[in-house]
Amino acid sequence: MFSPGEQVLQIPLSDRWQIYHRLQELMITCSCPPDGSLRVQVNSLQEAVLVRSAVMQFLASRCELVEWLEGCWCQS
Repeated sequence: MFSPGEQVLQIPLSDRWQIYHRLQELMITCSCPPDGSLRVQVNSLQEAVLVRSAVMQFLASRCELVEWLEGCWCQS
């Protein structure tokens, strides 16, 4: 179930800035406060999918990415 609003993501520090910059490129409001979290403002289902995709790009294994892509192909 999608609920709009601020989401707090616990992302490894090594990937946090890359994900932050990718979300900025996608024009999704986000911030990296000193507590080490990544805060993302998700206002629509489309933004939620974009956030998930951006996070997966950096954190998912190759096998997970292949399975996700195959699932997308089956849906269309």
